[in-house]
Amino acid sequence: MRYTLSVFILFIFVWLLGGCKEKYAPKPTGFFRIDFPEKAYQTSQLSYPYAFEYPVYAHLIPDSSVLSEPFWLNIYSPANKVNIHLSYKKVTNNLFKLTEESRELAYKHAIKANAINENLFIDPDKKVFGTIYTIKGNVASTMQFHLTDSLNHFIRGSFYISEIPNFDSLKPVIQFYEQDIYHLIETFTWK
Repeated sequence: MRYTLSVFILFIFVWLLGGCKEKYAPKPTGFFRIDFPEKAYQTSQLSYPYAFEYPVYAHLIPDSSVLSEPFWLNIYSPANKVNIHLSYKKVTNNLFKLTEESRELAYKHAIKANAINENLFIDPDKKVFGTIYTIKGNVASTMQFHLTDSLNHFIRGSFYISEIPNFDSLKPVIQFYEQDIYHLIETFTWK
């Protein structure tokens, strides 16, 4: 009887163990879902020495960081954790220094960048001149630019996504917001 009971308990134990065995299949790494709003723009209404059109799905937030200066601004789009930072400087016989600093800040990404493309922007009617830096690769800022009227005003812009830089997975977001940055630059005016 004791032998039969032991065999029966062993049989139940093996049966329960076999029933708990689950086949495991590793799941592929997932990426965050990317939803894009419909493109639409509005004009900035701030009392700053410049104006531009920006996306309706973004918020204008004056920069309140410790290092900020007057007329610094963040254009924040919460849907994709995107921030376009604008820093303004008054030109006082220092245009070369300001453009060189802007170039140096763009080229700080050269360590991780695959390529850095420079494109000139010239709009003589609105007196807006500048350089646009498109930075390819796993970098913190994939696009930077500076604009000036060459006499009084200088603004520097940089584009950031608050995610780990992975160019391949962020490429759709980068392409979507680069269009907005080009639109901002093309509609930019000095007051």
